[in-house]
Amino acid sequence: MMNASTSRWKILAVMSSLALGVAACGGDPEASSDEPIRIGTSLPLTGEFSQPGKAAQEGYQVWQEMVNEDGGLLGRDVELVVKDDASNQNTIVSDYNALISQDEVDLLLGTFSSLLNLPASAVAERNQMLFVEPAGGSPEMFSRDFKHLFFSQQATADKQGKVFAEWVAGLPEDERPKTAAYPTIDDPFAAPSVKGIQEILEGAGVETVYEETYAIDTKNFDTIVNGMKAKSPELVVHGAVFEDGVGVVRAMRKANFRPDWLYQTTAPSLGKQYADAIGAENTEGIMFAISHAPQAATPGNEEFVAKYEEMFGGLPPEDAADAFAAGEVLQAAVEGVGSIDDQTALADWLRDNSVQTILGELQWNDDGSPIGDFLVGQWQGGGVEFILPEELATADEIVDGWRPGEGQ
Repeated sequence: MMNASTSRWKILAVMSSLALGVAACGGDPEASSDEPIRIGTSLPLTGEFSQPGKAAQEGYQVWQEMVNEDGGLLGRDVELVVKDDASNQNTIVSDYNALISQDEVDLLLGTFSSLLNLPASAVAERNQMLFVEPAGGSPEMFSRDFKHLFFSQQATADKQGKVFAEWVAGLPEDERPKTAAYPTIDDPFAAPSVKGIQEILEGAGVETVYEETYAIDTKNFDTIVNGMKAKSPELVVHGAVFEDGVGVVRAMRKANFRPDWLYQTTAPSLGKQYADAIGAENTEGIMFAISHAPQAATPGNEEFVAKYEEMFGGLPPEDAADAFAAGEVLQAAVEGVGSIDDQTALADWLRDNSVQTILGELQWNDDGSPIGDFLVGQWQGGGVEFILPEELATADEIVDGWRPGEGQ
């Protein structure tokens, strides 16, 4: 359940979006078939969420390149119109209104985080435009009776850590942690993710000895880490984005606080950025939920990974893959309907069909929330392996706990 501060964000964001909403819906349906299909998005290219925001932009760009190389969408080239919301809720409302009323885009794609997608999706809903979001799994996203909103990952935030939590709960009693701490950023995605894990583990007898929600602009984590250290939890489940995920690990190292197990949301999935920030040697054993495996034999994944490496170098981070999958979902709806003129029809098509993506097969409830499970990743030997579920594992074994100083 969202706390009061986050609830206020939501209320203010939706009120702002309704006040600034415009009546027009996308571009001119009579536009020449020679003109590109313009797809608008606003991403946090600067500010608190800039790391995943830039990764999402890369994923959209790879999707655009591959679609156009394959003949376009409905035989027309795809043109991305990208704005920078600077990780700000007020800016995101202005950006999506401008994309619709001034830039006259034909279609929309979502931004990064529930915090920003809450107001952005309200603008899209008011204008009856399909809104496929690559990141934004807060349960609150799907409690507003929206008809055009769809999340292109496998599960909502409250279920993101389900596979991990059930694995811990199922460990033999002498291996299962007996106590846990739950610090989390005040974010509508991270907080429900942590709460979902906490509920499963408490049900399995794992005692909660510490829980704390901190402000999104927190920079110093010494007090939080010292508070956890005083309670000596065997497991820390940390609801993080990126900078705070790095900050907490650094503070734990500084305080010589080394719980047996460390699980974080989002931050460890950012690959080299995360390893460089905390030191690759300190990543060993850190666990996290993740939506995409570069090694996965999902439809189109090999081609996506190769194109990403060609365009940007290295393996794609999770947020790039999620954005690419959002493009795939949008593309499937457009091709399934055969037109972009009626976006309610696009939404109805997604409710009635599943879509094969690089994340696997995606399908949705009537409210646009997805039906599925996340993978569980773990840092091993300076890189990421996928350890759960067992049938998709890329590693022979699971590293026994967090082992800072041993990651390379």
